Amino acid sequence: MKFSVLSERQILKGIAEGQLDNLKGAGKPLDMTGGASADAVGFRIMAENGAVPREIELRKAVEQQTRILRETVGEEARKREMKKLADLQLRLDIEREARRRFQSD
Repeated sequence: MKFSVLSERQILKGIAEGQLDNLKGAGKPLDMTGGASADAVGFRIMAENGAVPREIELRKAVEQQTRILRETVGEEARKREMKKLADLQLRLDIEREARRRFQSD
């Protein structure tokens, strides 16, 4: 199923459930200045309204785990933290691949 069809369904569902009532900037055109892509605008709108895509959450988790790994001392502790980082990176790659495939349909 195409992304546009799924998006439209989610929008209609949100309207029916009242989830899109009283949003900041309602009824105003989207701010596309600065060469912002449609994805970037969508992510910004989601973030402003408290919805963060899993891909973004995972990217932040990878960054945090990388910092933890840098500060970890001891071989066993480093192995444990590297395992956590590898798991997060794998999940992030899966999310990115899913989005890429979804958008190419």
